Amino acid sequence: MAGHSKWANIQHRKGKQDEKRGKIFTRLIKEITVASRLGGSDAACNPRLRLAMDKAYASNMPKDNVERAIKRGAGELDGVDYMELRYEGYGINGAAVMVDCMTDNKTRTVGEVRHAFSKHGGNLGTDGSVAFMFLHCGQMIFAPGTDENGLLEVALNAGAEDIINHDDGSIEVITAMPDFLNVKQILEAAGYKAEFAEVIMKPENEVLFIGDDAVKMQKLLDALENLDDVQEVYTTAVFGDE
Repeated sequence: MAGHSKWANIQHRKGKQDEKRGKIFTRLIKEITVASRLGGSDAACNPRLRLAMDKAYASNMPKDNVERAIKRGAGELDGVDYMELRYEGYGINGAAVMVDCMTDNKTRTVGEVRHAFSKHGGNLGTDGSVAFMFLHCGQMIFAPGTDENGLLEVALNAGAEDIINHDDGSIEVITAMPDFLNVKQILEAAGYKAEFAEVIMKPENEVLFIGDDAVKMQKLLDALENLDDVQEVYTTAVFGDE
């Protein structure tokens, strides 16, 4: 896509995450707690918990915090009982937005999400209004300069579903959701460590934003991401180089 760098968009996202390090810890603790509650406290038998723990340690979360969150989820310690909610809507120029939340108060959360959409030029939609525009999958992004042939061979042999070479030199590896951790571990064992590696809702098509529209769309995304109950925000919007 002309004017759009996958690598630049990933680096921008990582920069935003680094700015919100304290909030990231809170979100990871919620995710670990819910994953432990739903799938058990044994990470070897609970891929969602394993992934959440990996993200926590990659963010330098202390081991004690991780273990307490696991115990709360397993019922060994008292804690808040979070529910998972997903909201769907539209931003500037009809770009699709999905907002994943964990909360102990649904009324508060939906009110805050609706307000963020309406204040910044978007609107909250109904369930299923944009979900069909996204694919639930594993995604790994490798930096420009990565050995393309070697990565391709290892990734395909490990069970990756797709490998995409971007114009900016970055390489994207897509996996089925259940295969993500296994493919990631095989690639890392072969010396290929992704700059970004998560299970995501990947947009099937993207909408390029530049200029004033890009500024407006970013303000909407920031407003949603800054809400305490929001875990992840996915969008079809990507931001150009201009």
